[in-house]
Amino acid sequence: MYRWCTDEVEPLERFDYWREVRAKGLFGVTAELDRERRGDFHGEFSLSQVGGGGLVELKASSYAVERSHADIDRAPGDSICVYQQLGGGGWFGGMRSSDFAIANGSFATSHTDLPYRTRPLGASGFHLRILKIPVRGLATQDKRMRELAPKPFSDPALHALLDACFADLGEAAANEASSDSAPLVQALGHLALIERGIVRPGSRRGQAALRTARLSLARRLIARHLQDPDLAPTRVADLLGVSVRHLHMLFEAAERSFSQTVTEERLKRSRLLMREAPERLIADIAAACGFESLATYYRVFNAAYGMAPGDFRTKAAGLR
Repeated sequence: MYRWCTDEVEPLERFDYWREVRAKGLFGVTAELDRERRGDFHGEFSLSQVGGGGLVELKASSYAVERSHADIDRAPGDSICVYQQLGGGGWFGGMRSSDFAIANGSFATSHTDLPYRTRPLGASGFHLRILKIPVRGLATQDKRMRELAPKPFSDPALHALLDACFADLGEAAANEASSDSAPLVQALGHLALIERGIVRPGSRRGQAALRTARLSLARRLIARHLQDPDLAPTRVADLLGVSVRHLHMLFEAAERSFSQTVTEERLKRSRLLMREAPERLIADIAAACGFESLATYYRVFNAAYGMAPGDFRTKAAGLR
């Protein structure tokens, strides 16, 4: 993962460097900001190559961005972009009929080689993730992909799936687990094409994308409800909007079953809590992680790690 911040540049040169080297050279766009506001400009981003795509997370002071025909000719991309808005919202435009605002937590998609303009809606500036997927890297090939002007996702049923995939992709990038990211990149790309009517949800590729995204969301739902000792497949299936049978089918294709995933997440959470709160009672930690009893927690922990929780805590404390 490559990270960069304007703190590395002298204050009076920050926006000019951002505009000429980062915006134009790296992202292929033109950045503009009133000269009297440039002294307060701040920007940072991370860039990761993940699963055949490029994942960018960008935070910056407010400024205007344009991807013009000249920018496209200078730096063609031939990629699909999926955007996740993380800040106060943004405005996209460029074609009179397609101007739109995108709210915090919402998603949009476009082809890189169509012109657009964008700017933040509020004073807080930009904060968004962008996944760029080369068209040649998508399992589906359709000339309509090169006609995708910027447009927000309108199907609310896709939002939770997109959010889960982006979160997993961000974690994979942070852990440099690029080899595990290809299904997530494909899923996000094909979910975008489902939204735009290019891939049918019931097609082989559409079903594969939905399975990957639903498994990603199911794991996050498990993590969100770990404290419930009665967490069962029926609860997660209801939250996911699928049958229990379909939920188990999702986990059959994964490395671990539903119950194994729940146990692993509870153990992982308990280890984290023991490191973060060394004075907290182990019984409290077991309950907070959803183990039905302290005896069960000791038995499962010892089977997984070959030591008791207290011994793990002592060993972890010695490594500090």
